Amino acid sequence: MPIPKVGDMAPDFEAASDEGKSVSLKALRGRKVALYAYPRDETPGCTVEACGIRDDYQALMAAGVVVLGVSPDSVESHRKFKENHKLPFALLADEDYKVAEAYGVVSMKGDRKRIHRTTFLIGPDGTITNVFENVNPQGHSKEILAAFSDSAGGPPATS
Repeated sequence: MPIPKVGDMAPDFEAASDEGKSVSLKALRGRKVALYAYPRDETPGCTVEACGIRDDYQALMAAGVVVLGVSPDSVESHRKFKENHKLPFALLADEDYKVAEAYGVVSMKGDRKRIHRTTFLIGPDGTITNVFENVNPQGHSKEILAAFSDSAGGPPATS
């Protein structure tokens, strides 16, 4: 599937969180959501990105943002990753790549599927307000915060 664009309705999904609970985008309607796709738990870039979001989590919460990380790792892997780095937000297990495929962030590398580090900001009405492709993990949480701040008074943006 192609990657959804700004203004598109965000594809709905349902996935198990690190706590084993089912999380769906539909249930979050009315809230701002930052959905960030990342390749693997405990890899250097993914850890930097997650810890940056952790460090800015209070500001994201104050802005009314629900943060969801999604990767093909298992619920148990997410649980350990979350524990190891004291991550305060939900990590979703996408072992069958359904979320990644719906958002167009998966490709084949040889005989393995690969997730592209991408973040989607979703408005309360379910539309995509920002898409960050080829994310640089260092400082990305600041981009998310700035985009949600900008979207309050201006047109949607992409990067």
